[in-house]
Amino acid sequence: MTKPITLTLTEDEAELLIDALEADKEGYVESAKEARGNNNRADVQTFSEAAKRIEAMIAKIQALIA
Repeated sequence: MTKPITLTLTEDEAELLIDALEADKEGYVESAKEARGNNNRADVQTFSEAAKRIEAMIAKIQALIA
């Protein structure tokens, strides 16, 4: 079960968080590509899902600072 939290950040801190999340997302995207090349469907699914969840978090943060 997930519990919502409240976090107060400056816009600069939010941008730093977005940058870190984007770098993390790229790692998952690359791992999914490698897994696809190795025909490892379970890892492709896992890494792709992680990348999608990170992308959703990025969008959520960007909406707050736009």
